[in-house]
Amino acid sequence: MRLLEGCDVTKIKAAVCRTFGAPLTVEEVDLRAPQDDEVEVTLSACAICHSDLSYMDGGWGGTLPAVYGHEAAGTITAQGSGVRGYSAGDRVLVTLIRSCGHCPSCSDARGVQCSTPYDKSTGPLAMSDGGTLEHGLACGAFAEKVVVHHSQIVKIPETMPMDAASLLSCGVITGLGAVVNTARIRPGQTVVVIGAGGVGLNAIQGADISGAARIIAMDLLPEKLEDAKDFGATDTILADAPKPWKEVSSITDGRMADAVFVTVGALPAYDLALRLLAPHGDAYIVGLPHSGQMSEYEPVVLGALGQGLKGSKMGDVVLRRDIPWMVDLYQQGRLKLDELISGRWSLDQINEAIADTRTGAARRNVIVFE
Repeated sequence: MRLLEGCDVTKIKAAVCRTFGAPLTVEEVDLRAPQDDEVEVTLSACAICHSDLSYMDGGWGGTLPAVYGHEAAGTITAQGSGVRGYSAGDRVLVTLIRSCGHCPSCSDARGVQCSTPYDKSTGPLAMSDGGTLEHGLACGAFAEKVVVHHSQIVKIPETMPMDAASLLSCGVITGLGAVVNTARIRPGQTVVVIGAGGVGLNAIQGADISGAARIIAMDLLPEKLEDAKDFGATDTILADAPKPWKEVSSITDGRMADAVFVTVGALPAYDLALRLLAPHGDAYIVGLPHSGQMSEYEPVVLGALGQGLKGSKMGDVVLRRDIPWMVDLYQQGRLKLDELISGRWSLDQINEAIADTRTGAARRNVIVFE
């Protein structure tokens, strides 16, 4: 039993995961007031990410019960005495990127790899009977309100729709950031993006913004390849084609790809990625399989051809550096956000929204709050 003693507590409605692989239950839980370095945000929107589904399915471990959700936007309604630069009424996006600001990673502008531990079981959430409730992904945003560390928020303009802003919290920065920050794609290069879902479409947008000459999208669903064209893909290939690497070779006149971005967690995509690379090309791990799953490759090929395999977590984003220019591109009409939203659902409809997300056809489903 864990009680939130000695602090103000608010009753909020949240979608709770009580059993891995089972539907969520929408119920009343306790949320304590923000402490010194925290803010309370009343949410307007929270998108559903495949990372949420992986946690809900038990793919990455964790403690139950828990509240997941981490791709959100809302309005600050309270804050701790140590928070500077924000005020009640500020509109902000909320991310899972919690950075201490002083560990080696944070000091090197790599807050996504912050090494300061955070115990999610002793966070701001508790069950209505006082029992432990995990603060999933350090956000717990499948709920009416969240309390998060001040490093997890960034201001957004008054004119920006909250549902569009919420997408910048994870899906957009993960795909776009992998291309711009991790790979640093240059004009004239050839890019392959495996997976044309929410993250993949943003990798495609990133390649287009970066000036890639060829942007080849691969997916199992023909309708998603049509989506990819709308977001900047110059060419498309069905991922279950007999020999997709030959199609990449044909499109590139035998050169193959300078960079391959795997934006899904499916192992066949990882088994395929390295076969699509040009000499000195690199493949990037963006979408994550479940823990314990394995892929195979021949090190001799990578060594002989000078190829590489690199991870990209959350697009190696620096929130206060990268969110402003992404917002600016959106306001100019050069970064598509509204078009990414497949459906808007209430919190009470969250299981329906999750089921729709699991079909693979959705770009991004968003929970919207009154």
